[in-house]
Amino acid sequence: MDMSKPLAYRVRPKTLEEFVGQEHILGKDKLLYRTIKADRLSSIILWGPTGCGKTSLAKVISETTKYKFTKLNAVTSGVSDIKKAIEDADNQILNPSGKCILFIDEIHRFNKLQQDALLPFVEDGTVILIGATTENPYFEVNKALISRSMIIKLEPLDKKDIVKILKNAITNKNGLGNYNISISDETIETIADIANGDVRTALNGIEIAVLTTRMNSDGIIEITNEIAAQSMQKRKAVFDKSGDSHYDNISAFIKSMRGSDPNASLFYLARALNAGEDPVFLARRIVISAAEDVGMANPNALVVATSAMEAVSMIGMPEARIILAEAAVYNATSKKSNAAYLGIDKALSDVESKNTGTIPMHIRNSVAKGMEQFGYGEGYKYPHDYPGHFVEQQYLPDEMLGTKYYIKDDTVE
Repeated sequence: MDMSKPLAYRVRPKTLEEFVGQEHILGKDKLLYRTIKADRLSSIILWGPTGCGKTSLAKVISETTKYKFTKLNAVTSGVSDIKKAIEDADNQILNPSGKCILFIDEIHRFNKLQQDALLPFVEDGTVILIGATTENPYFEVNKALISRSMIIKLEPLDKKDIVKILKNAITNKNGLGNYNISISDETIETIADIANGDVRTALNGIEIAVLTTRMNSDGIIEITNEIAAQSMQKRKAVFDKSGDSHYDNISAFIKSMRGSDPNASLFYLARALNAGEDPVFLARRIVISAAEDVGMANPNALVVATSAMEAVSMIGMPEARIILAEAAVYNATSKKSNAAYLGIDKALSDVESKNTGTIPMHIRNSVAKGMEQFGYGEGYKYPHDYPGHFVEQQYLPDEMLGTKYYIKDDTVE
């Protein structure tokens, strides 16, 4: 083993028995476990966050399959590399089976042309594709490839799984087993907790801690909670601001405000800010929520939200977090009404799909002299000339008379 390689590489599992976590797909009674064991794998897309084991799982497959295994990285590879892999698979002398397993890391980075180049060979069985991606494959991967592949979703590793992997790394001769390390279970759990489901982050952290800590007088490298925390820097952000989890978090943020939960609203706001989300983008979401969800129950929410968006644009981070928090809590704690939102959508639907008639003549605009003779504005009653500034008259076209768009609910005072 090349000990200059990163720890995560050196302790990567070689067999399914060594693989830790992802029991929902790799339990002994699960389909993926059985197909890997039987070497009867079909094309799959491994979808999950960083450090959840996608590449490690591909490594296990490479160690167990009888087929030629080729690895490409979508960042550095192109169509010519795909063609070379296909040519090698077709070489009956070098590869009698005529098939290969082609592992493409970060497959979402392949453009449409590159993905299309794979399709005929996946379709005829020359290539068994294993694609790994942190992005939602239903958005980022060619639909034809999706339809010919099994989508496997990996989850962030549980804390107990990361603890198990860390303990193995400390004792494994290919890992840190050659160092005389003293570390408590509590400190290992601290590292696992900070890693937030990303085992690579945990392994990088403990490796930095060991390599940068001097031995004491007894020749022992003692890793304390403080050293571990410094090596990990800060708790890993739970999502990439440009990734699929970005949309999940924003969805949760909006739905928490809609659901009148200020605590959840602040939590998802904090996650977004921690991941480096654009504060102006978050302010715009709050404005939309104020109009869509609070609506006529508290029209001032829209005033607060738009003021917050303007203030965030002027102030910036880190103070913008306070402004965003205030606006989000205001939305979350306000009464809710979506009557205006439902009303405009129903009106738009009617305008797009129905014969809605013509505007009544008496409320048309008579801007030029002589238009009155054609009925423009004739018979219009000016409401301010009547008691209470109101008078009954027709506003909707004849075809739409009696239609209700705005239905006031109990929350509107």
